[in-house]
Amino acid sequence: MSVVDDQDAHPLGAGRKAGGEPETARDAVNRMINAGLLDGLMSKVDAGELALTGDGGFLPEMIKAVLERGLAAEQTAHLGYEKGDPAGRGTSNSRNGSTPKTLATEVGDVALDVPRDRAGTFEPRLVPKGSRRTGGLDEMIISLYAGGMTVRDISHHLARTLGTELSHDTISTITDSVLEEVKAWQSRPLEEIYPIVYLDALMIKVRDGHQVRNRAAHIAVGVDLDGVKHVLGIWVQATEGAKFWAGVCAELRNRGIRDVLIVCCDGLTGFPEAIEATWPHTIVQTCTVHLLRAAMRFVSYGDRKKVAAALKPIYTAPTDEAARLELDAFAESDLGRRYPAAVMTWTNAWERFIPFLAFPPELRKIIYTTNAIESLNYQLRKIIKNRGHFPNDDAAIKLLWLAIRDIEDKRARARAKEKGLPATARRAPARLVEGAVVLGWKQALGALALAYPERINPYLS
Repeated sequence: MSVVDDQDAHPLGAGRKAGGEPETARDAVNRMINAGLLDGLMSKVDAGELALTGDGGFLPEMIKAVLERGLAAEQTAHLGYEKGDPAGRGTSNSRNGSTPKTLATEVGDVALDVPRDRAGTFEPRLVPKGSRRTGGLDEMIISLYAGGMTVRDISHHLARTLGTELSHDTISTITDSVLEEVKAWQSRPLEEIYPIVYLDALMIKVRDGHQVRNRAAHIAVGVDLDGVKHVLGIWVQATEGAKFWAGVCAELRNRGIRDVLIVCCDGLTGFPEAIEATWPHTIVQTCTVHLLRAAMRFVSYGDRKKVAAALKPIYTAPTDEAARLELDAFAESDLGRRYPAAVMTWTNAWERFIPFLAFPPELRKIIYTTNAIESLNYQLRKIIKNRGHFPNDDAAIKLLWLAIRDIEDKRARARAKEKGLPATARRAPARLVEGAVVLGWKQALGALALAYPERINPYLS
């Protein structure tokens, strides 16, 4: 009987398709459905007579049967003879019962009977010695952690949904398994040049002894020559200060960044000097949005819309001279006289505000604000707001890194579902930061090449 005929004779028969290709899990499930093997099972599930997951559920029992059958096959291969085969009499090793073991899985706890041999040389590969969880459960826990759930929340969630009891220490150990990957990512070599780098920080809460203190998570995002954004690193420090940013820039240089054309950042005192200490020829562009916010602190709520409209001609001016005329006009207006502190905010930051006005619109819209990193910070804040605080700095960096990876993975899956649809029918979000391509980058790169030919052209050839 051929393999194909044998499959037809038994709905669960393993083998290959008619074309000779290996059978997939979906093919096996489809044959079970076509044979009606799942109809009675689902009827019991619908009637509430049988649970699919959790203690006593169908799926844990199915996994138990499959794993125990696989372990028995492994032991047979190890010993060299089938169970009950007379050929095994008088051999140096033989079966010696089994050892009970509870394996935590994505569908609940599975009570296994792991076979053993008299010589103690049997090393199962399907369920290795010392293993108490399936890899899928570890991935589930890491995904829940990346979504913002605390260790305690994850423990309660697994107990409630799967009936699996895992200690807080075990869950922490699982999530800590990515620390080496985080450290490798944090110290990876970088490109020699990033035309644009965005620097910003968001505040988090970290336990310090018996107190919980605010700390700043510093984040750097770079745009490479292809216009692709990359998160260069995450650093946690007590406060956001120019001195620490100077250390961050020095670390980035040590990891390979020889030159940066433009750095976009907020108006932190001493920030430009900290950047220029590492890259002396870099242009430091103060974020216009941060500058507007700083000026609005001195404006009453009722006048904020009027002041914002009056300030718009400044940062949309065609040249720095025209922008200065607009600022002087605002200073002489009624609003300017009413809020001199707002005028002073722009005056003090003027030299760091005007660099982007020397570039064409294609480049201006990329560097006038740090929104490229602010959008990332917004998504990260949504994840960390439910955590209260972190036990240490490493835990904060670990979660932020996992969150960035999780956000990009979710968006990638959403885009994959819409693959093949016309552009007008697609609703999935684009990449947030990592791997995202800057819109209009070709024109922006051309403007940078004209402005800094001796610095950028060697890397373009």
